[in-house]
Amino acid sequence: MSGFDRLHPEIRRWIWEQKWEELRDVQDRAISAVLDTEADVLIAASTAAGKTEAAFLPVLTKVADRKGRGFSVLYVSPLKALINDQFRRLDQLAERLEIDTVRWHGDAPQSAKQRARRDPRGVVLITPESIEAMLIRRPGDAKAMLGSLDFIVIDELHAFLKGPRGLHLASLLRRIDGLSGTPARRIGLSATIGDLAVAARWLNPGQPDNVRVVESLADSPELRLQVRAYSDPEGVEDADGLEAEERQVALDLIADHMFSVLRGANNLVFAGSRKRVEALADRLRTRSENASVPNEFYPHHGSLSKELREELEDRLKKGDLPTTGVATTTLELGIDIGSIKSVAQVGAPRSLSSLRQRLGRSGRRRGVPAVLRIYVREHLLSKGSDPVDHLRLETVRAVAAVRLLVERFVEPPSIDAAIATVALHQTLSVIAQEGGARAGALYQVLCSSGPLSALTKADYAQLLRGMASMEHRLVEQAPDGTIMLGEQGEKLTASRDFYAIFSTDEEWRLVSAGRTLGTIPISNPVGVGVVIAFAGQRWRIETVDDRGKVLEVVHHRSGKIPKFDNVMNEPVHDRLSAEMRAVLQDTSLPSFLDHAAREYLSEGRVAFRQLGLDSGSLVSAGKDTHVFTWHGTDVNAVLGFAFGSAGLDCAILDVGVTVLDTQPDVVLAIMKQTVERPPDIDSVAEFVESLQSAKFDEMVPDTLLRRLWAKGRQGVSDRMVNVVREIVQEGRLRHRLP
Repeated sequence: MSGFDRLHPEIRRWIWEQKWEELRDVQDRAISAVLDTEADVLIAASTAAGKTEAAFLPVLTKVADRKGRGFSVLYVSPLKALINDQFRRLDQLAERLEIDTVRWHGDAPQSAKQRARRDPRGVVLITPESIEAMLIRRPGDAKAMLGSLDFIVIDELHAFLKGPRGLHLASLLRRIDGLSGTPARRIGLSATIGDLAVAARWLNPGQPDNVRVVESLADSPELRLQVRAYSDPEGVEDADGLEAEERQVALDLIADHMFSVLRGANNLVFAGSRKRVEALADRLRTRSENASVPNEFYPHHGSLSKELREELEDRLKKGDLPTTGVATTTLELGIDIGSIKSVAQVGAPRSLSSLRQRLGRSGRRRGVPAVLRIYVREHLLSKGSDPVDHLRLETVRAVAAVRLLVERFVEPPSIDAAIATVALHQTLSVIAQEGGARAGALYQVLCSSGPLSALTKADYAQLLRGMASMEHRLVEQAPDGTIMLGEQGEKLTASRDFYAIFSTDEEWRLVSAGRTLGTIPISNPVGVGVVIAFAGQRWRIETVDDRGKVLEVVHHRSGKIPKFDNVMNEPVHDRLSAEMRAVLQDTSLPSFLDHAAREYLSEGRVAFRQLGLDSGSLVSAGKDTHVFTWHGTDVNAVLGFAFGSAGLDCAILDVGVTVLDTQPDVVLAIMKQTVERPPDIDSVAEFVESLQSAKFDEMVPDTLLRRLWAKGRQGVSDRMVNVVREIVQEGRLRHRLP
């Protein structure tokens, strides 16, 4: 019997009405995995391969005849917009089966949620933050609604494999399991997972072998690719500012090319930071005005209002007007935005996972190629340029990323720095939900397995002591040993800001003619007459409401881009750094490079040989010394801390470390000592600054943060020592400048 024949009759009718010619490979195999086993299921396939239907066709078949009270399916998504999109896709099908569906997030209709509280049934689509709010504010309702789930479907699973939101969701799922005698089966959906075994362990930490993996066997679409290179003049202070009047910067030339090739179709441009998104969108709008043609280019980032973002998403999805969205990472995930002709990225990729996710937006129709353009920005060189600049590492990284893309490499999850913050947050949440709990029970619920199990009982006891300190007063202990919320803990858990594990800074709200445009950080200097660029337009501030934090603005022709949050570069994986070295050692010129990119790659290879990097690793640069490890961010950071423990200042590169004000012979001597007496990672941790990186880290004991940092990097430290040993064994020192 085929997978199609095993589906509910109403689902089969719905498929016929959709005029599907056949089920896709991943859908057919997922039906068997869901219907024939009681295992958890991991569905991995490219974007637009039908993963949502692969999960829900058999899941809805399985729960169609359920009569009991309580939701049968919990669908978890990282984005409200994705929930809204999936709700539209699922509601019609579920209605055919007389299965209720309800959206559950801050912007969803309250009336539907109230009906679901009275009689919870069917499918609920929810964000992790709304699960958190439900458990804290309505623990009784949470038990009734989530205590008898059959399935939990986690969409965009790769987005939860690292970072605080992933730790947060993993903890929430354990708590949901605790509401029922029989935990729900979990189904994970993802387009980009490097190590499927890692994803399986996240999905079922206790029994990862009980996860059935359904990986699509379908061929990827044809890829059409170009890497284009541009240069910024020397001494440019703001390469991501608004268009310069005196001299062109690389972003001006990139905008010229995009304007000429992207008009007339639907495209996505990933520009990195919010500032660069606004700068590029402004340039493209200005070119449209100068050419007297309708503007087709619109920004999309997290500071824009929901209405403005949804207007762009709807325009892309309808496809009746040519539209290019210029975005940060906000259009990476699986919101349905219709058929995209091409994807462009400003800047060489730093993450293969992100690159694959973005590329998956193009070539979604059968027989239609995926189109990718990577725009690289280099600097014009002078006699005083640093040797590293001569290597043209931006162009080299772009070529290396493409080579790894072809090899289908994806980074595994990296070390997570938010364990302590999530443990503190979830401790407060469980206490608020239960009214109080003993330390042993808290540890069992939160840390006995899963990602938070990196905390030992001793670690957790120290965390609780810090939370109970007079400085923080988050918890207090009753004479019988029960831990309850303290004065500050009650205030913290009562705040709506508590539900999200990520930080939200105070911001100005921009309003024009009664319509909210979005927000900008409060750190921006504002005043009547100040002109800013935002939402693809330029605005003059007319009034400032300090108490309400509202700026009334009107259109204006000039302006500057407001300051946004500092965007930290994504870490570079060892594999990408090693591939960059392989690119520099190679002699072939890829056909996907334009003329300028070919020239830069050739320059970089010449410099690579002249600097002696084909046989050495140390390069003198004035008073400084570059140590080329050809490893990624984690190894280089630990090496930098090792140098720091010797009293030296360092800068971390993508492919190594720069030791400041130190000559190569001193650097080599210290590296020899590192090999002879490998540094204790706990000692290295004492030199680490800025450990408070997650939302509640300021309430975590500093000694615990340092111990967790060291514990998470034990393997990295070992790799660093091996790298240093190889460099020392080279036995010779190179000191040449191009």
